[in-house]
Amino acid sequence: MTESIRQEIKELEDEIKNTPYNKATSKHIGRLKAKVSNLKEKLEKQSSGSKGGEGYDVQKSGDKTAVLVGFPSVGKSTLLSKLTGAESEIASYDFTTLDVIPGMLKHKGCAIQLLDVPGLIEGASSNRGRGRRVLSVVRNCDLVLITTDVHRMEHIEKIKKELYDAGIRLDKEPPKIEIEKKDKGGIDIVSSVEQELEEDTIKAILSEYKIINATVILREKFDLDRLIDGIADNRVYMPSLTVVNKIDETTRNTKEDEEGRIYISAEKEINLDYLKNKILGKLDIKRVYLKPHRGEPDMEDPIVVDKHATVQDVSRKLHRDFEKKFRYAKVWGDSAKHDGQQVGKDHQLEDGDILSIITN
Repeated sequence: MTESIRQEIKELEDEIKNTPYNKATSKHIGRLKAKVSNLKEKLEKQSSGSKGGEGYDVQKSGDKTAVLVGFPSVGKSTLLSKLTGAESEIASYDFTTLDVIPGMLKHKGCAIQLLDVPGLIEGASSNRGRGRRVLSVVRNCDLVLITTDVHRMEHIEKIKKELYDAGIRLDKEPPKIEIEKKDKGGIDIVSSVEQELEEDTIKAILSEYKIINATVILREKFDLDRLIDGIADNRVYMPSLTVVNKIDETTRNTKEDEEGRIYISAEKEINLDYLKNKILGKLDIKRVYLKPHRGEPDMEDPIVVDKHATVQDVSRKLHRDFEKKFRYAKVWGDSAKHDGQQVGKDHQLEDGDILSIITN
């Protein structure tokens, strides 16, 4: 069953590759791409439902989780060890990590769980080398650290392709599309911007997902791939950093290039603090320091929350009683108009704010 699905995917992808894209063929290509997407989703569900070896179910801990993704032998295990102190088990025959190894990066009051997953190989998204099990771990993280070394720069695009083929969209926002299903009346398409895709093409793609009666609202300009991403329910969107290891083996002395790639040496501990700061920046989190009503703030152990967090989010994270018995709060910091400003639950906080919650 699995092999027949893979064969069908290959045949469809070959047809897409051999069909010139133009206005006349866009509807046909759109249907083919939607079929491929559906088949890959079916393959993924089959793969995730099958039993595998141990070490791939990872309990998340800390404030956020980042994962080191790369081909074998680029120094991921050494990097994990230097950043967190965790030791990876190495197989001497091929120098690859055997299981998913977790470690905890503690930096500037934040606790970031780092995962070292087994090295990918080409075709991982098609489950070569247990690739789908590795990629399922990646899908559940908050940040991808694409890891290679200075001698294997070509790995970067190959890794990105494997992630893309597995439905992982890096450094992109989810498509701005709303689909409101209805009982009858066919497809109504409403767009806030002019679309190059014909309505027939959009309807043909929707029909591949068995969406026949719906109002579809498009709030951005779509191409075929972006539209399919918006309709499919197996895409994940997350930030990424590209980390290039073993800089000590070259004459390069830059920390970061114009494409945003971070250059480090895990072994020689070069630019690791710079990398830690970039990891926190990419996760886009906020640290809020708590202050007792008549005491001094605790500047050592902040509450770490998401970038859009409000006072209510902090209350909820502390304990449900704080949310239930909330009266008001006082804030010091960038989000306050003045020190000790009295605010309500909906007040949006900024990184570094000091917060005092007053309860009944």
